[in-house]
Amino acid sequence: MILNKLDFKETKKFSSLFLDYVQSEPNLKDFFNRFPSVENFKPQIEQKQFSAENRKMLCQDLERQYQGIQPEPSLKKNLSLLAEPNTYTITTGHQLNIFTGPLYFIYKIVTVINACKALSKAYPAYNFVPVYWMASEDHDFVEINHFRLEGKKYQWDTDQTGAVGHFSTKSIQPLVNEIPGLPDFFKQAYAKNTLAEAVRNYVNHLFGKYGLVVIDADSKGLKSLFKGVIKDDIFKNTAKEKVTQCSDNLAKLGHNPQVFPRDINFFYLDESIRGRIEEENGRFKVVDTSLEFSKEELLALIENSPEKFSPNVILRPLYQEMILPNLAYVGGPGELAYWFQLKPMFESYKTSFPILLPRNFGMVVPDHILRKIEKAQLSWKDLFEKKEQLQKRIALENASGEVLLNGQIDELMKLFSKIKEQAASIDQTLIAHVEAQGTKTKSKLEGIEKKFIRAEKRKQSDRLRQVDEILDYLFPNGGLQERTDNFLNFYLSNPSFIDNLLMDFDPFDFRFNIMSNGK
Repeated sequence: MILNKLDFKETKKFSSLFLDYVQSEPNLKDFFNRFPSVENFKPQIEQKQFSAENRKMLCQDLERQYQGIQPEPSLKKNLSLLAEPNTYTITTGHQLNIFTGPLYFIYKIVTVINACKALSKAYPAYNFVPVYWMASEDHDFVEINHFRLEGKKYQWDTDQTGAVGHFSTKSIQPLVNEIPGLPDFFKQAYAKNTLAEAVRNYVNHLFGKYGLVVIDADSKGLKSLFKGVIKDDIFKNTAKEKVTQCSDNLAKLGHNPQVFPRDINFFYLDESIRGRIEEENGRFKVVDTSLEFSKEELLALIENSPEKFSPNVILRPLYQEMILPNLAYVGGPGELAYWFQLKPMFESYKTSFPILLPRNFGMVVPDHILRKIEKAQLSWKDLFEKKEQLQKRIALENASGEVLLNGQIDELMKLFSKIKEQAASIDQTLIAHVEAQGTKTKSKLEGIEKKFIRAEKRKQSDRLRQVDEILDYLFPNGGLQERTDNFLNFYLSNPSFIDNLLMDFDPFDFRFNIMSNGK
């Protein structure tokens, strides 16, 4: 596989906040801890505090979670290493998208695995374990219930509610049978009882041999380590104050907040329920249910059943950092943007803020598209132009005659300038009339020019149709391929696809990757 790289800025697909971060602009220095370079992991290791008690609970819970799974040697080793005080994790999190969802899910995990490899080489005295955090408590089923394969959308419909990790996979079986060429490991995964079990199973099949640990934090044992934060947030609302203050400071730099804290940033979690907790006149109610508690009842529930409290997007990152010996979080632009709002909250809870490592980004160019790109003589940078601008430029560059009227329009405007001077010498009231006529004439000429361009595009319709086919394939619905297409588009024809990504992607090279077999 041949790898070409573009600066993120050249793609015109990334926010100014993300670009400022990867370029290490000083205006963001107060919103993160350390820049994601290999050398900055040493002080991060020295700062990270992780108690023996928390490490023991983590290992015990992972042992429970992996019952019934025969781990690959690398995974078995990493699960064992997590008990050692010199072992740290690099983590990414993601929703439980069916059949892995968009391609960038694979890229996130590849980044985590490769980051651990690079850090192990740089710091041999320490162990680094890649972790995938399953968002099993998320309840937004509409975001995960579909995926796109060979241009077709496949969707799982069910009337189940609550945390998606609890969903039974029984109703997905008709969809499993509908997908052509579906690998057996997916069929075996979705034969499990719950969606969380299914996702752990297929992720383990794809990445267990590289030592990836899958964690489901929907756990009584792990949440027992978080009871202090649950109580503080529900009864003191500390997170709202800290996150709001940081968000306001970020907004002053022109970056809109991605997430908004509530007074209480926990959901009540039970079978078929994940409802927000709100305080009203001293009572704590679960929104859209009849459930409500007194302060004393809620305190007892936190103490005895902490698994019934599910953090929202504000507190999930803190929960992660408190139950893992974690050094860095791997995420995309949207994720990193909300992490930038959280640092003061971490400081308030005396928890080290992780290094924020951008995931790898990429686009796969199959051979039939590559041939069209070469025939059209397009550069990789050309592909990221807006479609209309690219079509116009190609039409003009290949036109048989002069199409634009820039020279003629400029000459005419000079003439109108002279006419305006003449009008001023005759009668000042004539100036406005001459200016209006000049504007009207310029507009008419620009309209003629647009017609010339449209006519030239019609003459070159075959060439431009090929350009459309290229862009429609590489940028489905106008967005990046990695946000729409599923990895099976490439894995089915190339079972070494993930191995190739692991070989080619560099977790500390912050550029956009373009993968092809040539050019």
